[in-house]
Amino acid sequence: MEGDALTESWPARGSRWMNRFHARLSTLAKPATAFNSQPDPLSIGSFARGRQLIGGNFLFAGFLVEAPDTVIWDLPMPSSGFEEALHGFVWLDDLAAVGDGAARKRAQDWTTLWIETHGRGRGPGWTPDLTARRIIRWINHAIFLLNGQDTEASEAYFRSLGQQTIFLSRRWKSAAPGLPRFEALTGLIYAGLSLTGMQRHVTTAAKALARECREQIDEAGGIPTRNPEELLEVFTLLNWAAAALSGAGQVTPKDHVQAIERIAPTLRALRHADGSLARFHGGGRGAEGRLDQALAASGVRASAGADLAMGYARLSEGRTTVIFDASAPPKPAVSHNAHASTLAFELTSGRRPVIVSCGSGASFGAEWRRAGRATQSHSVLAIDGCSSSRLGETRRLGNTTRELLADSPKEVVVERTGGSKGQSINGWLDGYARTHGLIHARQLDLSFDGRSLSGEDTLGAFSAPHRKAFDRAMDGVKLAGVPFSVRFHLHPDVDAALDMGGSAVSLALKSGEIWVFRHDGHADLRLDPSFYLEAGRLKPRESLQIVLSSRVLNYAAQINWTLAKAQDTPQGVRDLVQDEGPLPD
Repeated sequence: MEGDALTESWPARGSRWMNRFHARLSTLAKPATAFNSQPDPLSIGSFARGRQLIGGNFLFAGFLVEAPDTVIWDLPMPSSGFEEALHGFVWLDDLAAVGDGAARKRAQDWTTLWIETHGRGRGPGWTPDLTARRIIRWINHAIFLLNGQDTEASEAYFRSLGQQTIFLSRRWKSAAPGLPRFEALTGLIYAGLSLTGMQRHVTTAAKALARECREQIDEAGGIPTRNPEELLEVFTLLNWAAAALSGAGQVTPKDHVQAIERIAPTLRALRHADGSLARFHGGGRGAEGRLDQALAASGVRASAGADLAMGYARLSEGRTTVIFDASAPPKPAVSHNAHASTLAFELTSGRRPVIVSCGSGASFGAEWRRAGRATQSHSVLAIDGCSSSRLGETRRLGNTTRELLADSPKEVVVERTGGSKGQSINGWLDGYARTHGLIHARQLDLSFDGRSLSGEDTLGAFSAPHRKAFDRAMDGVKLAGVPFSVRFHLHPDVDAALDMGGSAVSLALKSGEIWVFRHDGHADLRLDPSFYLEAGRLKPRESLQIVLSSRVLNYAAQINWTLAKAQDTPQGVRDLVQDEGPLPD
């Protein structure tokens, strides 16, 4: 199993031992006996996932275990991520979404068995972030869990909640900075406000959370990992903590409030026209409805600004949005999920994603994780066999495994302009400068009506040192030219066909829209297989990618391309207006 104790580092093993020590020590503390107050449940579950759980289909962390009539704690554990998902109790949201007698019985039985089996510090669930996640769900769904229970079960529930709160008060500092610590402190605030005898922890936790807001959320409302979905999770937790404090008549610290105010417009800038988040640096589209709910709960009406949002640029005209990665990847010390995606973009038309990134393959195993991080898994130019950023590991694409050759970009320069004709963005990076002497420059122009996106991708050696490096690279390929490809990954719902003659690609969306991709003829055009990586699925979804391939033979090479809307069918228009509703703010 991943994360096995035999492969753990000594610091990780020591932290795990301390967690278990304090978990067992907390069982000696005086337990809570009742609720002082209870926040309204804010987490949203899935009715469909709840029905799957009742039917014995357990889908977590990319693994499906089919075990009807099996207690959740008796399941085989295919990975550490699967086991952690069980101990985090987010599945309580799904059972509560079903809400019938069968769902309530499973929720109550599985919670009672967790207390009996793991409540004294045993098992992997005793980390600060998992404990907080569990506490929040237990409190959110207290009525669901306690309805019809006898005195003994109720007392065990409150006793365990109190013990977990004591553990959290002692171990939240051991949570990693960022999302794990935000979650740990939010859970401590939740429990401190809700449970009798635990109020003494609230002030400390609220001050610590405010400090994390000040240190981890920058002036532009971004976080160091540059993961949009992770930013949404942080934002959601801050909203929950602020609502709990306000509901208990306490003042939310200034730094906490200001962090919410900074994050809201940043998330709006990272939101596509269909309401989903851009999928960069390990993040997904976000749980359905989570972003809109979080923005509404924040009460912040500020719209997206014109500046970069957490290192991304947003172009929006008509019903089309383009989100462009305009910064270098986070450094490995900051994030283990950084992707080599600089200058990549995603495009959504109305409520239909068109051009995408492949996404994070973390839930499908190490090989898929590495593949998803490579430049070739993003809609951007890449020199063949090389990513635009060194991510500190090998990658596997197709049947080959190669070392990432490029350096992390030392410089990324981006400029954006706007006017009556539309919006433009220009960017360049030097990730290929050391290995090939080449700078990648990209310009995107979105028309004023959102019906056309034009692009220009250039690879050039613009200085004497770069030309020397390029000459060396040419010698290495016997003057055959440096091969490169510009890729445009398509969402699985897009039907693509290469037109007769191979000069264009037609893209049909389920809304009825037709888009056409063309280029200037300075490259070979083809449609290749691709994949769409999405958490919560058993395997990657098959898709397609448009690929323009060429070679740099001199000190510069350029490819121009366009993606233009060719048709709105009457049925497509009716679908957009009637079935899909208005676009989000």
